[in-house]
Amino acid sequence: MTKSLNAIAQKLMTTGMGILAADESEGTIGKRFAKINLPNTLDLRRDYREMLFGATEAMKNYVSGVILTEETLKQSAADGTPFRAILADADVIPGIKVDRGAFPMPGEAGEKITEGLDGLRQRLEHYAELGAGFAKWRAVITINDIAPTRNNIRANAHVLARYAMLCQEAGIVPIVEPEVVGDGEPGNHSMERCAQVTGDVLENVFKELRLAGVDLAGMLLKPNMVLPGLNSRDRPTVEEVARRTVDVLKEHVPAAVPGIAFLSGGQTDEEATAHLSAMNRLAGKPWPMTFSYGRALQNVALRTWAGRRENFTAARQAFAHRAHMNSLAAIGEWTNDLDRAA
Repeated sequence: MTKSLNAIAQKLMTTGMGILAADESEGTIGKRFAKINLPNTLDLRRDYREMLFGATEAMKNYVSGVILTEETLKQSAADGTPFRAILADADVIPGIKVDRGAFPMPGEAGEKITEGLDGLRQRLEHYAELGAGFAKWRAVITINDIAPTRNNIRANAHVLARYAMLCQEAGIVPIVEPEVVGDGEPGNHSMERCAQVTGDVLENVFKELRLAGVDLAGMLLKPNMVLPGLNSRDRPTVEEVARRTVDVLKEHVPAAVPGIAFLSGGQTDEEATAHLSAMNRLAGKPWPMTFSYGRALQNVALRTWAGRRENFTAARQAFAHRAHMNSLAAIGEWTNDLDRAA
């Protein structure tokens, strides 16, 4: 079991490749569609995912895994070809988002706790039968004047550990995603405050993972980068963000973890790419680092597609460009000039 889990994790961390997060809930993708004046229908959700998964250049060369929703894991393209078969043809590992969302936690701090453990063992068995090789669970950590509280950090860390252990029991690699969000209220915290909270969260998460008996060699970490709040006056350079993020991770993430796949966390497409590339140019890291982006990979492709199948080719080219740029970032070779010239 340990060897097979580690083999999946290593394949997901193949040099120069990363993970496409296509696990937007029905509500979230509805918000994305609304921005380009599209209704949130089953057919349009199918067409959009078909556009992405059928982007052969991007999927074969730059994407090692795709995080799906339960709807998408079971879905087929318009011609009846299962999405799982399309991904298999590109040698891409299908993954599955298994949490049920973040809900308000009792208390006055405006914090959230992620739910979805009930029935998870049975669901994971089903997802494994459908071919899912990995899973994802997101915890949301808010920063404000009184948050995060010790109770919230500990509760989310404990839930992440229980999820990870159930995944490994089912032969599925858990991606552990403790996200310190930058868009809470008031969202004006400093980069240093984000670093302190991120370190505290990671320390608690790995403590709970060890207590639960999770095999660290058979999981991946999906953390936030260390960034100021979206309403902060801090304006750190790309190099400062990279250095501070790597410093926090080196202090709190065991070397046994096979890899780190970052979320983009509200950054622009180019910011997420630039920060990842700068981190990969730093020496002395015990684990490889890549991307697990949603919006930062899909934004331009979504607008180019605009709900029209006749735009598939152009949208796939846009997606392939963004995936290529992040592939370069995953080996520390992205430059602004390369991005603009392509």
